[in-house]
Amino acid sequence: MKLEVLEGNVAAARSNDISIEGVRKIFRSRRKRTLALDTVNLAIGQGEFVSIVGPSGCGKSTLMRLIAGLLPCSEGRVVVDGKVVNGPETNVGIVFQTAVLLEWRSILDNVLLQIEMRGLKPVEQYRQRAEDLLAAVGLSGFQNNLPHELSGGMQQRASIVRALIHDPPRLLMDEPFGALDALTREQVRVDLEELWLNTRKTVVFITHSIEEAVLLSDRVVVMSPRPGTIDRVIDVNLPRPRGLSARRDPEFSRLCEEITDIFLSRGVLSNRGNLFLRPTAVPN
Repeated sequence: MKLEVLEGNVAAARSNDISIEGVRKIFRSRRKRTLALDTVNLAIGQGEFVSIVGPSGCGKSTLMRLIAGLLPCSEGRVVVDGKVVNGPETNVGIVFQTAVLLEWRSILDNVLLQIEMRGLKPVEQYRQRAEDLLAAVGLSGFQNNLPHELSGGMQQRASIVRALIHDPPRLLMDEPFGALDALTREQVRVDLEELWLNTRKTVVFITHSIEEAVLLSDRVVVMSPRPGTIDRVIDVNLPRPRGLSARRDPEFSRLCEEITDIFLSRGVLSNRGNLFLRPTAVPN
């Protein structure tokens, strides 16, 4: 299928699919109270690809779980498709950092497990769709293999297919490329963009990678250190499909530098390079 080349960000023209309104999240234990997120406000348009980037511990994954309804808000609310989230959302696909495939089931049966768990019948009705999606991410011919027979990148592609098999309108991805080597994650990124261009699902993508966020997204949400707040939202106006060539675009470099400068100004990154140069005791 030929992909349409899109210029610019059209998020403003989309109706809101996900609204995060004044959200705070506090975790409490016997010994302490931790404010993970502090007054987060964000609107995500229908069919928009939004990446959330920030330092470890800033609440990125917590925010995704609030959207999915896997955690309750301490204050504020999350609205998905016009309805306040007050429990687990069933009309989403979720992809985690590791593939989490059942070792005793084939790749195809791992994908169809989503259908079985949701009680969608007949399961056989989804078999062809599963095979088509596996082919779309380069796994044609591997549907009968067991997970240990596939590379990490292939397993993660299968987990993306599992999240898409029931055709949810939105996809939540929590650092899905984190466990992959550099070359594999680049290829999976290209595959994901192509898949998104063909389906136009709303995607919330959590990542530590500035480059990954810029290459995939319509907008990049930059978060502060804990307690996590939205520091800045940056439009990405690179033409699509971006593929492998977008890294050569001067706008790509400019956007990466802009986000890097935000982290430098907040002390998340440092130019000093003295992490391993702290003074040590000198023997007498």
